[in-house]
Amino acid sequence: MTNLDFCFDSLDGLSVGDSLGAQFFVPGNSFADLAAGRLPPGPWPWTDDTEMACSVVAELRHGGPIDQDRLAAAFAERFEPYRGYGGGAVVILRQIRAGVAWSEASRAAFGGQGSMGNGAAMRVAPLGAYHCGDSRAAALEAMRSAQVTHAHAEAVLGAVAVAVAAAEAGWARHTRDRPEPGVFLDLVLPYLVDSRVRTGVERAHRLLGASVAEAAYELGNGSQVLAQDTVPFALWAAATFLDDYSSSISACVEAGGDVDTTAAIVGGIVGAYTGPAGIPAGWLDSREPLPDFAHRPFPVAGAAGG
Repeated sequence: MTNLDFCFDSLDGLSVGDSLGAQFFVPGNSFADLAAGRLPPGPWPWTDDTEMACSVVAELRHGGPIDQDRLAAAFAERFEPYRGYGGGAVVILRQIRAGVAWSEASRAAFGGQGSMGNGAAMRVAPLGAYHCGDSRAAALEAMRSAQVTHAHAEAVLGAVAVAVAAAEAGWARHTRDRPEPGVFLDLVLPYLVDSRVRTGVERAHRLLGASVAEAAYELGNGSQVLAQDTVPFALWAAATFLDDYSSSISACVEAGGDVDTTAAIVGGIVGAYTGPAGIPAGWLDSREPLPDFAHRPFPVAGAAGG
């Protein structure tokens, strides 16, 4: 398998999780139905999580480091506000589309603090999977991809945590060595400096073995739409259900909150480990088709590892 195979498998996992998770904002759909095997009627439209992830994946066709100017332009050109973008993201992307430098638009958000939202984390798992076997590269490239829209350190570190988790998940699949949940989270921590994201991931480690409800209560479920309120639970769910895609997404639905985003993050990490065979075929069929620019394959070669 090539690095791009892992990347596209992660994108499938992300987009199915995103599109299915989003259905639980629709009145009449419930976790009880999902647990009983009753799926929402398709097709399931994907949200901004998938739209931005597709642009990240398309950027990888060029090889080399993330070109932040090119990625910013792609985000701004392709964004469709009806996909569920937050107000802050809409402002930033419209400014970039109007010609404002991404670095200026990103830093100016939220009174000059930059956004600490979960948007950088929600889209980055395929980039991490692309770098499976090289978590340092995954972390550095995740930082570059995040800075385009999120200048706050918490948001950047949230993206780093997700990318490293996806890189480690892909490597575990490549080596056929499924790490224990605690070991999996331990592989992420060295890439996180002191922060609320790191504290949350450490707390997630202590909560391994807890119920979904307890983990979501203690870690957050994305309801604040912040990296530190989203990423720790997502990593807990991915570590717990790394070899069980359906259960990993069901955990996100059960937790409530920003379900499409937690399911996108978890789905992207777990999809890197399970590959397409781990995603129920009916779920893939119900997902809205991905845009043409994000279809596989791209003409870039390279073996997994490094």
